[in-house]
This record gives sequence, C-alpha cells and structure tokens, in this order.
Amino acid sequence: MTGITTIDEHDLNGFRALIEERSGVNFDSSRERFFSTRVREHVEAKGLASGAELMPLLRSSNVEYEALLQRLLTHETSFFRYPSAYEALKKRILPEVYARKVWASPRSLRIWSAGCSTGEEPYSISIALAESPGFATGWNIDILATDVSRQAIARSTKAVYPRRSLANLSAQQVEAHFTTAGDQCEVKPAIRNKVSFVVMNLVQCLYMGRMDCIFCMNVLIYFSDERRDQLIRGFYDSLEPGGYLMLGHSESLGNSAVNFEKIVFDDFMLYRKPGGENDTSNFRSKL
Repeated sequence: MTGITTIDEHDLNGFRALIEERSGVNFDSSRERFFSTRVREHVEAKGLASGAELMPLLRSSNVEYEALLQRLLTHETSFFRYPSAYEALKKRILPEVYARKVWASPRSLRIWSAGCSTGEEPYSISIALAESPGFATGWNIDILATDVSRQAIARSTKAVYPRRSLANLSAQQVEAHFTTAGDQCEVKPAIRNKVSFVVMNLVQCLYMGRMDCIFCMNVLIYFSDERRDQLIRGFYDSLEPGGYLMLGHSESLGNSAVNFEKIVFDDFMLYRKPGGENDTSNFRSKL
C-alpha cells in the first residue's frame, strides 16, 4: 500500500462502539493514544487505505473482528505473576475449602480463571494445588480457564512457553512441572489435565455452576463502570458461600453494592462471599 492511511475520529468512535457492543470492552479516553495507534497499525497491516474500509469487514466477519480485538488486548503475563496472590490461595483460601469440604462425598474444588490470556495463570493455579498436600489425592479438581481471544486459548492449549515466562518459579518447580527443550518449556500432563480452556466473552457468559474461587486479574480495567458492576455481581452469584474473588492490584469493587467481605492477606486484597466455615485446623495438620 502506498500513501497515507486515513483514520478519523468518526472511524475510531465507530470501532469503540462496536467493540463495547460485542465484547463489553471499553477503550475510554485514558487509552486514546494506545487505541488509535493499534487501530492504525491494524488498518495498515491489512493494506487498507482508510478506517472506513475496515468497518464493513468487522461487521461481516467474526474472524476479522477477532483479529482487531487480538491486536487491542494485551496478553503479557507470566507464571505466578503476582506471587502474593498464590500465597493467599495456598495459605488462606485452600485451607478454608478443605475445612468446609473434607467430609463431603465427592470432594470437589472448582476455580475459574476469568480472562486467562495465554494460560499462565490457570497453570499456575494448578501448580499451586499440586504443591498443596491436602489436595494431592481424593479431590475432583476443575480449573475452568476462559478468554475472549481464540488465539490466546489456542496458545494456552499448546502449553508451551519460553523459559522467561517461568522466571518466578524455582528450579525445582520447573523440573517438577515442565518438560524443557532448549528455551521451550512444556507443562506436564499432570498439571495440564486439571485445566479446561473455553473461548468465552465474559459479558455474555453462561452460568457454569458454583465456584470456590474466581481469579479475574487485570480484566475489569477493560470495562465501563456499568459493565464492571454487572461482572462483579455475576461473580458473586457464581461463588459458593465462603468463596473468594481475586482481582488485580490496581482493581477494586468500585461502587458495586455486592456484599463481599474484604480481607487483606499480607499485601493482597481478597473478596470473600459470606458463609461457609473458617476452621482450617484439619488442613493445617496435613502440612
């Protein structure tokens, strides 16, 4: 393509409206430069002369729409990206689940990684569970991992990552949970088999049964206040009594009126749905 690509404010507003309508993602004024730059890159990569030529493609093809969304959503992450979150999982949340369900038959543990990106988060959850003796055997463990990006889910299911993604893991953890070949590290089946990946738009998601814990880290920042509140209410309804919601460090419940208990564990904020039992002595005795 030669010449200058034309993208005006009318084009950008149209793209914003379409993305919020279809995916609930809101690119507000704080992301103006990022949004316009990424859209321009996408239009130029497709060899189009203007933003106006892109809109009919987005409306007529899911593939075209998802390609733009993929360029706009950042997928930078790593294993155990926020170590304090996994410490809270192992030392606060899992002991409560164990105490609440140890005498149940069958014993089940369900965790949802909402907005799982390329899979490092749900696999980190699976590793944390594998390293928690009370959950080593005798439990039906289900880790549901969802993301709006088909490309991200496809990469997640391959479960192969560059070594730099494992920087927060010890050498012992890498050896125990990965098969390495040069710079590439593949998650071992024992960790992979506990995770189910599904392409899912959070704004349109269906009820999938009760969860003991929901990770939704650095996802709410992409939504408007109204959408955020809807998602938080949905997460609340999806949690078991005594279940936990985990958000990113820069996120909060905002003005949502849901009745979560706020609990600080070390430097990490947890949001607990009231109910359930808190006696963790049975689990502690397993450590």
